[in-house]
Amino acid sequence: KVRPAGPAMGSLGRCLARKKKRGQAGLSRPPGPRCYGSGKKKPLPPWDPEKTLVLVKPDAVQRRLVGNVIQRFERRGFKLVAMKLLQADQGLLDKHYQQLRQKPFYPALLAYMTSGPLVAMVWEGYNVVRSTRAMVGDTDSAAAAAGTIRGDFSMHVSRNVVHASDSVETARREIGFWFQRDELVA
Repeated sequence: KVRPAGPAMGSLGRCLARKKKRGQAGLSRPPGPRCYGSGKKKPLPPWDPEKTLVLVKPDAVQRRLVGNVIQRFERRGFKLVAMKLLQADQGLLDKHYQQLRQKPFYPALLAYMTSGPLVAMVWEGYNVVRSTRAMVGDTDSAAAAAGTIRGDFSMHVSRNVVHASDSVETARREIGFWFQRDELVA
């Protein structure tokens, strides 16, 4: 006898109960459309993908770590929407690091960031800013956890492999310094 589909029965049970005819074996399928569940799809919550800026700094480019950095973001499921290799000039870095210009280490930071080419990238995805900060790890390589980019590759706080935007607002501003709007690919 067929049990009526009720709240205690799962969707597969309800499907089989609707399809099963008297005298048929339990899992045989009668002709007709297949049953794949309740038919009600729960919509995914809406979200606007964030964008963040990631700079692979000159020491990492020199050490040939660009591919390793890109691979981590791709494996995480983020979408690369812009990338370029460039030699940063002081004007661009002054805008980017404007909050650090009064710090005593700023001249050394400028010298380091202009010492060779770097790779600027824009990554897009759900919660990408916060996720990127976690992936990158602590600024100080001695405090960066193993498994993070800095924890695995950084040698010193002043040679810490990558820069990552620290907030959605900062990311918007920094992306504007490094990329023109038409350089971002949808």
